[in-house]
Amino acid sequence: MTRTTARITAVDTYDIRFPTSRELDGSDAMNPDPDYSAAYLILRTDADDGIEGHGFTFTIGRGNDVQVAAIDALKPHLVGRSVDELCADPGTLGRALIGDSQLRWLGPEKGVMHMAIGAAVNAAWDLTAKRAGKPLWKLLADAEPEWLVQQIDFRYIADVLSPADALQLLRTGKQGAAEREAKLRERGYPGYTTSPGWLGYSDEKLTRLAHEAVADGFTQIKLKVGADLADDVRRMRAARAAVGPDIRIAIDANQRWNVGEAIEWTRALGAFDPYWIEEPTSPDDVLGHAAIRKAVGPDIKVATGEHVQNRIIFKQLLQAGAIDVLQIDAARVGGVGENLAILLLAAKFGVPVCPHAGGVGLCELVQHLSMFDFVALTGTTEDRVIEYVDHLHEHFTDPVVMRDGHYRAPVAPGFSATMHAESIAEFTYPGGRFWAADLAAQITEEVGA
Repeated sequence: MTRTTARITAVDTYDIRFPTSRELDGSDAMNPDPDYSAAYLILRTDADDGIEGHGFTFTIGRGNDVQVAAIDALKPHLVGRSVDELCADPGTLGRALIGDSQLRWLGPEKGVMHMAIGAAVNAAWDLTAKRAGKPLWKLLADAEPEWLVQQIDFRYIADVLSPADALQLLRTGKQGAAEREAKLRERGYPGYTTSPGWLGYSDEKLTRLAHEAVADGFTQIKLKVGADLADDVRRMRAARAAVGPDIRIAIDANQRWNVGEAIEWTRALGAFDPYWIEEPTSPDDVLGHAAIRKAVGPDIKVATGEHVQNRIIFKQLLQAGAIDVLQIDAARVGGVGENLAILLLAAKFGVPVCPHAGGVGLCELVQHLSMFDFVALTGTTEDRVIEYVDHLHEHFTDPVVMRDGHYRAPVAPGFSATMHAESIAEFTYPGGRFWAADLAAQITEEVGA
């Protein structure tokens, strides 16, 4: 039996990096050489059940050490907390971390420190779901609406989404939840794939992977654009020829353009019927997104969100009618509680949520949020898809499972955040087995030269 006095006894952190830049996996117009990385933490307790909480935030290599240092700065707020109290009300942790004035000054609620808080909060939710014996999506879907509302910080968004509004949306979302859960377990949640579309891939590789995506049951793919217009036209022509007229092709500029440039470039690619233009300009430019949407819509939708730093910017994007598609990220904002707020904002405005994923573990995490949204909030998957990238899933103990272009519902308790101990040992930077051997090989090559 778990002791009621169990406490968090340690917070272990790891700088985990994977050498994805060597195959140009993840390459785009703004990020030509990403090494997919995770600033990773484990909440350890003295509970008899031995359950740990795992969480992380995603980076692309250099700077992961900065992100780990930010998580380390949270340790005094975490060690010593009651496990039972934390799992009964995970929202208290987010409020405590965001409310610390010294940490808040570094944001507030944005950037490296906010991502660190999100990693810690997500680890607390992983611990909560594991102790409840449920996958996170099921924990959220089963929860009473009143309890879910308590997990959300309504500061700065109450003018648009009040606690009463959220409660009504969640109560309505409960209707028919059992039937939708059965459907989810049977069919899964629709996904789309970015795997064919990395900017560094050859046209031949793009075409081959696009054919494979269609054969695997995907009805949407995505291409990175924004470095060279002539190249983008050629690549879009190849992609459209590969998938035919009925498969959606989204395009993603990764914040490359000014507003006018975004309009001109997107229109130039309009002949290939792109479904949406993603991150056409700065994620902070609410009015810029609105101007782009007015200029390229309704034929081409505007999507953004993976770099939107908090619920307040999402609120403004929705208020301004600046986006057609909202893209949450499981590890960018302040954890599960803030993403619940963003899902509720989107539901109130009737804007579909198509999460950002890929990276290291982002698919594993965000599937839970979309599945909760389907089962117990909006009740629909119409025009909703989760991004999928076929990289690095083998490093997780509960990896995503795709079947016929759909995410299968996780069944293991937790937030699917737990990495294999072997993967942590091998890819921790710079002393893990892979990186130590890599450095030794470089030294040998330099000496030989």
